[in-house]
Amino acid sequence: MLRASKLLLVAGIALTCSLVVTGNVVDPAVNRDFVRHVLSMDTVEPGSAIRGRAITDPGLQQAAFMLIVASEALVAGLCWIGAALMVPALRAPAPRFAAAKAWAIAGLTLGVLVFQTGFMGIGGEWFGMWMSKTWNGQDDAFRFVMILLGVLIYVALPEGEA
Repeated sequence: MLRASKLLLVAGIALTCSLVVTGNVVDPAVNRDFVRHVLSMDTVEPGSAIRGRAITDPGLQQAAFMLIVASEALVAGLCWIGAALMVPALRAPAPRFAAAKAWAIAGLTLGVLVFQTGFMGIGGEWFGMWMSKTWNGQDDAFRFVMILLGVLIYVALPEGEA
């Protein structure tokens, strides 16, 4: 049951990230605008000393958006591969199931990095996203980080024989 629980949580993360990517591909305007506003720092206090960090070039903003979507797609893909490899290993000896978790662990780790380093660190701290009343995604990023981190810790823990 413990192994099946880990498999289902990894598949759930894979599905969630797949839906995020699908939304960004099918209707990119909302999140592309979010990235544009964060990078341009247009809602940060006008006198803020960090405004010199702003990226206002539309091409660079588009590239940043595409990098984010590609990273989220990679998270989804790694988690789907991990889930698929965990299925045949559900009743296998512990070392085989542990090996099957490697892709999922990689995907979950990348997910934590995307949302913690990308959104909270770079977006929140470097580009001052936390100062924006309109374009502050720190709470959402934190929620994703905590969910991903919780699943990562749980999945990485060793389990006994099937």
